[in-house]
Amino acid sequence: MMYAGSEPADRVPDSSARPPLVRELLLVVGLFVIYKLGRQAANGHVDEAYRNAGRVWDFERTAHLPGEGAVQNLLLHDETLIHLANTYYATVHFPATLLFLGWLYWRRPRHYVWSRRILAALTGAALALHLLFPLAPPRLLAAAGLVDTGQVYGPTVYGATPATDSMANQFAAMPSLHFGWSVMVAVGLIVATRTRWRWLWLLHPLITLLVIVGTANHYWLDSIVVSALLAVAFAALRLPRTDPVRVPLPWPSAVGEPVPSVVPRPAEPAVPAAYAGAQPYSAAPYASTGARR
Repeated sequence: MMYAGSEPADRVPDSSARPPLVRELLLVVGLFVIYKLGRQAANGHVDEAYRNAGRVWDFERTAHLPGEGAVQNLLLHDETLIHLANTYYATVHFPATLLFLGWLYWRRPRHYVWSRRILAALTGAALALHLLFPLAPPRLLAAAGLVDTGQVYGPTVYGATPATDSMANQFAAMPSLHFGWSVMVAVGLIVATRTRWRWLWLLHPLITLLVIVGTANHYWLDSIVVSALLAVAFAALRLPRTDPVRVPLPWPSAVGEPVPSVVPRPAEPAVPAAYAGAQPYSAAPYASTGARR
């Protein structure tokens, strides 16, 4: 899926692979604005969003997926825990992704370009799905019987009346970009680094998954769909290989003389056909005769 054999962590960053900073800032900000405007354009499909929510809920029960309520009940045992989950949902999503891109831009330019392309493709596909399939989150679905933890315990990034929320589109649950971006952050850091502790970055998408489900902001299916979109993006946009390292020759070549790719070995002398089957010469008999004299 990816070329994990990327540059070592202690290698000096290849500045030639780093795109211009101003251009990248404008590009990232532009993509963010387009995404926010697109989500706002998907507003207004309230009835369709609730119908789709009922279909997703029924499908999950038919597919015997675990209930979202089981995760929420674990969080509701402790008010501090549910408050931390709401805070994680509200504050970690964007800053973690921006820090991830900023670090890659400075330390791993080649990985930055690849990761930015993956995130752009994933976000574009998610926006198209938001427009085609508006979906109310489980916290707004009466049949789910879940608590809107953001409104009850805080903090929350959503308005109290979803249909008139001008800050965010609350009917864009499918797919979950919270989970998709967190997976990309973890995968990108694992590929770009060489420390044996890099696998701990997988805790970020794991915690994010428990948070988005436990706070009733997303269904299990939202994370499954975004994982499928991410897999397609990984397959279509591969991390380019670095140029192979050339092994130096054991002697310097003369000016204008072509450099051989392989060091020539001296040719072995040809053996005449008449002696090809002869026994090899041995001095043992003569040595023993000389010893008896």
